[in-house]
Amino acid sequence: MTRKSQDADVAFIEALAELLRANDLTEVEVMREYGDNDSLNVRVSRQTLAAPAPVAYAAPAAAPAAAPAAPLPETAPVEDPAQLPGAITSPMVGTVYLASEPGAPDFVSVGDKVSEGQTLLIVEAMKTMNQIPAPKAGTVKRILVENGAPVEFGAPLMIIE
Repeated sequence: MTRKSQDADVAFIEALAELLRANDLTEVEVMREYGDNDSLNVRVSRQTLAAPAPVAYAAPAAAPAAAPAAPLPETAPVEDPAQLPGAITSPMVGTVYLASEPGAPDFVSVGDKVSEGQTLLIVEAMKTMNQIPAPKAGTVKRILVENGAPVEFGAPLMIIE
């Protein structure tokens, strides 16, 4: 890969990061084909809970790693809901549904008392609806996801205390 094409790739990634900011997006993924066995896969995402600093991930086949981004300024630590006691995390990558079907009432709401094994929500993965049960009895303190939102493995879904 030439220095000129590497500079063009860096400019492309910076343009994607600006696209995220300008359109209030959280993630963009692009694959650029240059020719036979030469491509650039880029995923640019940003966190929505902390400062909105974009993070770029580039995986070109033979390109050297880009220079690291400038360090973020010191800020107050952000509470990670996945680390809270009573956090229910996603056991898989998929799409969250808070109700059994469109128009139906949600399985649970904030303040509801739940029993162990009660269905809290559904995570759809590969066209399969997976019910997520309550691991213990308690009260729903927070619901951290929206209906129809994509989730990743280990993402916090709700807090039960």
